[in-house]
Amino acid sequence: MFAVYAKEANYDSPLDSLVAGERPEPEVPEGWVKVAVRAASLNMHDLWTLRGVGIKAEQFPMILGCDGAGVLEDGTEVVLHSVVNAPGWQGDDTLDPKRTLLTEKHQGTFADHVVVPARNAVPKPAGLSFGEAATMGTAWLTAYRMLFVKSGLRPGQTMLVQGASGGVSTALVQLGRAAGFRVWVTGRSEEKRALAEQLGAHQAFESGARLPERVDAVFETVGKATWAHSLKSLKPGGIVVVSGSTSGPDPSADLQRVFFLQLRVAGSTMGTRDELESLLSYVHLAGIKPQIGAELPLADAEKGFRDMLAGNTAGKIVFTR
Repeated sequence: MFAVYAKEANYDSPLDSLVAGERPEPEVPEGWVKVAVRAASLNMHDLWTLRGVGIKAEQFPMILGCDGAGVLEDGTEVVLHSVVNAPGWQGDDTLDPKRTLLTEKHQGTFADHVVVPARNAVPKPAGLSFGEAATMGTAWLTAYRMLFVKSGLRPGQTMLVQGASGGVSTALVQLGRAAGFRVWVTGRSEEKRALAEQLGAHQAFESGARLPERVDAVFETVGKATWAHSLKSLKPGGIVVVSGSTSGPDPSADLQRVFFLQLRVAGSTMGTRDELESLLSYVHLAGIKPQIGAELPLADAEKGFRDMLAGNTAGKIVFTR
């Protein structure tokens, strides 16, 4: 079958390890299902896999793609939940110490077919196209958990999203606006800030700008480059919810500010299967259409990777079959 995969780890030149070509058809273990992939979206996690982060050397070659949407062998249309739990695990899917994501241990979705545990194939709402549904399982689920499970925000309060054009950021803007929050964002360029406002942000500011007032919560995926601004932007008792650190994981903690203003820092990773079901229902009920910045044939995946590596994103990058 045709697939886009990482042949080996290459931290400094990740795209040198990217290959588009033939891979063996997957075997279907007991309790798993085979999905004919119709669309899959690109995530930063795929670039980290190419760099060898979060994956053992013996796992290569690894088909990339940690979320997607497709069709079961019986014709059921599904969205994929990317968190694969250890057999018998009970509780929050994301807290399983032996959990893994597609592309870490199991082959991913950038292929004609993928196999997943049966519970990881969630019915797709009819109102979402395959391309739109393919954005849900990673970026949008991450945003949903950050906003509705971790932040504790109430409608009418103010949220700041650091970064205006990535997949998680655009999802936070769209979800937050639909839920009745005052949504502020920062962005490095006028184009990125304009996109955020088009998607529903009430105001967009230059990166690091002094805000008109402090906010109730900050949503962080950038890390080192924006962390100091995030803490300075919070009201006393406010919360920063962090799910990524694309610019680096090691900023100053600024502990004096944290304890004196009683700030809270909450980590968030992916989401549960139940949360994915709730997200799909919410998107349908609210009439939200996820922002897709580019939709490309899977055979042209390298262009999507290059755009993401360069930061040339305007929402999710989706590959179709």
